[in-house]
Amino acid sequence: MATRQIGILTAGGDSPGLNAAIRGVGKAAMGYYKMHVIGFRDGFRGLMENRTMALDGGQLSGILTLGGTILGTSRDKPHKMPVGGKLLDMTDAIVANYHEHHLDCLVCLGGGGTLKNALRLKEKGLNVINLPKTIDNDVWGTDTTFGFDTALSIATECIDRLHSTAHSHHRIIVVEIMGHRAGWLALGAGLAGGADVILIPEIPYDVESIAEAIRERVNSGKPFSIVAVAEGAISKQDLAALAAAKQQKKATKEKARKAAKPPRKMDDGEADAAELIYASRTLRLAKQLEKLTGLEARLTILGHLQRGGAPSAADRILATRLGTAAADLIAKKHYGVLVAARGEGTRPLPIEEVAGKVKTVPPDHPLILSARRVGTNFGD
Repeated sequence: MATRQIGILTAGGDSPGLNAAIRGVGKAAMGYYKMHVIGFRDGFRGLMENRTMALDGGQLSGILTLGGTILGTSRDKPHKMPVGGKLLDMTDAIVANYHEHHLDCLVCLGGGGTLKNALRLKEKGLNVINLPKTIDNDVWGTDTTFGFDTALSIATECIDRLHSTAHSHHRIIVVEIMGHRAGWLALGAGLAGGADVILIPEIPYDVESIAEAIRERVNSGKPFSIVAVAEGAISKQDLAALAAAKQQKKATKEKARKAAKPPRKMDDGEADAAELIYASRTLRLAKQLEKLTGLEARLTILGHLQRGGAPSAADRILATRLGTAAADLIAKKHYGVLVAARGEGTRPLPIEEVAGKVKTVPPDHPLILSARRVGTNFGD
């Protein structure tokens, strides 16, 4: 029987545990199943450009504890790839390189965007398997994603350290934590770090409600507060402005369609409202709280600190478990799936069922209920 050939790539943002997952797939595939494994550099771009890296025992040795990814990564999409200053559909080139290497399966390590790209390749007839990677923990269908535990520990430690300066200077410390679409990281770190206010995308907030909670703390003899904010958190006012801007944009396009002419450009006011989702609302929040409470407010943006460094023990174990499960599925010729973490085991889910979905925080999630019980304010 011919030796099975598999390829591995890492796509999207870097995340702790990627190297552990590469190692898990590679060592199980080569050592246990006697398969041949190659890596593609820099995500789907490397597959398109046919830039490979041999993944033998030497390359996989010593990477379990390393952060980042030895393969490199990018956010390039197969169907919208920058080439020569233009966005081109390079899917056919990717399919051709897949067949040139006689691959039996392509293992993609990534989050929501990678899942959608893997689905596009599956629809082109390629055998793909996806492993759930993201510090946001927002991949639908899996209990957790590798990278999340490490980022959670880092964000929690940062909040711990900020408590002392908030207390010493009687300040409001606003901590911006990653999480555009889902608030798992801010919720977990805020709860573990004892934040007084936690703001997540799933619960639009009212600034006055937050200010009132902080004033109550001051009146009770606690002249400082920690506010943990997911970067995607949004106020009720901004949410209404965004909805109005989107509705106006939709009406403008429809009017232009009926008139059979190009739609007009938005004026500055409309453009400002539409861009609110991309602007840093956290700095504005800090200034508003300072004005409403009379306390000094300072903003700390954790940024890429949360994604860097060595993976935690939990992420190393999870990535290894998912990686070896991927090798098992390839051996069984079970393709086209996300390898989801379920309890102590794994479960293969058809990519069609998970691509395009986001695992958000339910408003009645036990962590939110626990946070409310200990007096945490969510701005609602």
